[in-house]
Amino acid sequence: MARKGYIASAGMRVEKMAKEAANEKRMLLIEDDVDLCALMTDFFSQHNFRAEAAHDGTTGLARALEGGFDIILLDVMIPVLDGFDVLRALRQRSATPVIMLTARTEREDRIGGLDLGADDYLPKPFEPGELLARIRAVLRRSGHIEQRDEKFKRGALSVDPALRKATINGEPVELTSIEFDILLLLARAAGRIVSRDEISAALHQREATPFERSLDVHISHLRKKLSRGEENPIRTIRGVGYMLGPVSGDAA
Repeated sequence: MARKGYIASAGMRVEKMAKEAANEKRMLLIEDDVDLCALMTDFFSQHNFRAEAAHDGTTGLARALEGGFDIILLDVMIPVLDGFDVLRALRQRSATPVIMLTARTEREDRIGGLDLGADDYLPKPFEPGELLARIRAVLRRSGHIEQRDEKFKRGALSVDPALRKATINGEPVELTSIEFDILLLLARAAGRIVSRDEISAALHQREATPFERSLDVHISHLRKKLSRGEENPIRTIRGVGYMLGPVSGDAA
């Protein structure tokens, strides 16, 4: 009996380890501070993340383009290629979520990172717990699949929540994870005005602040990607929010 109990207990431990391995997330750290990478790798290993580090921009970009990562943490001040150059090149071929980390806190740098397609931006020094919360929020946005949702149609635009894809006349529209989530909110509203606070609460679990520019940057990107003529499909209702109208299928 004791042996059977031991075997059953061992089997449960193996099953638990298998489940944890299946749910493990892969993270790429592109950061030249070797000691910080070691600390972050150890911290995130306790939260079901398997981290790999690259210590310069060229190596980090090559690894990122090989794929297989759930999220990338990207420092701005790295050798060879800086973080902005890495992100610019990465976004041409990959929509893997990226959080930028940097000691540079100038407003222009934050906007620049978001403008290039970063999903979030966290200044150094930071609390590991805050970074973990931001990572989880980004992963929820990028990995959340609602299988019961039907496609949403707005003119030539089709938004598929299950596959997290948007197409115009069947042609795919390349969107970052946060751009897709904003588009999905607007598409679900079916012509209703969606307030800035509503969008911010859905994306960041908080109200929008008067000085927050990240939403404006993402909306600007969406407009450029959806526009197929003189009419812009996303209308700004000053002081209220945004509304998605029918999307034309004509070429811009």
